[in-house]
Amino acid sequence: MTLIPAFGLGTFRLQDQVVIDSVRTGLELGYRAIDTAQIYGNEAEVGEAIASSGVRREDLFLTTKIWVDNYARDKLVSSLKESLAKLRTDYVDLTLIHWPAPGNGVSVDAFMAALADAKSQGLTRQIGISNFNIELTKQAIAAVGKDAIATNQIELSPYLQNRKLVEFLQNEGIHVTSYMTLAYGKVLGDPTIGAIAQRHQATPAQVALAWALQLGYSVIPSSTKRENLASNLLAQTLRLSDEDMALIAALERNGREVDPAGLAPQWD
Repeated sequence: MTLIPAFGLGTFRLQDQVVIDSVRTGLELGYRAIDTAQIYGNEAEVGEAIASSGVRREDLFLTTKIWVDNYARDKLVSSLKESLAKLRTDYVDLTLIHWPAPGNGVSVDAFMAALADAKSQGLTRQIGISNFNIELTKQAIAAVGKDAIATNQIELSPYLQNRKLVEFLQNEGIHVTSYMTLAYGKVLGDPTIGAIAQRHQATPAQVALAWALQLGYSVIPSSTKRENLASNLLAQTLRLSDEDMALIAALERNGREVDPAGLAPQWD
């Protein structure tokens, strides 16, 4: 049984003092899961914020992601060791392959084996994937077994509900982590979500996050503002009705925000 916190703090696009402040504030407010990645260029700052927070390492759940340049068997483990040094820790709780990057010269078999090797060395407690479609997830399962894959972290919002992929993952017992749950803020102005928020005396962000949580996904929203960081946390106690959930289900529009050429797969 995978144990991934339902609520975490994302750090995508946050740099330098901005990310230090965001993580430090998040930890003060009670966040205990932090999500970063090698390509974000902020692992050292995340490590600094954690070190100065006074929160014990064993009380935290740290996720990082291996960048495409480091997928080769002779690079992956050493790159993760560099990440650990930046994060000022002996291990991370979860390490993901960031993008499948089909055609970059390293097979799914090879990078999943290297990731499993990192786990066997104790560098990471769990391993997983990010931005994988059904076919590539099947290849990852063939490489290491579905029980070894803790999560597939995918773009998922009321505007991009990814039902086919989600159904496959849930049938395989692979946890879904939703990133970009607010669709770069686009769903915050949605009238349907606004009306639901008003009914619950909640914010639109809380509604979108609560929707994902009620579907069983983990969420990792980011913010640089204390009031938003605090407000987002309250999504955990917001209970949406079946009618609310049905209204949000109807917002699907295949509204993908992130689709980098050369890194992304053929989406389902």
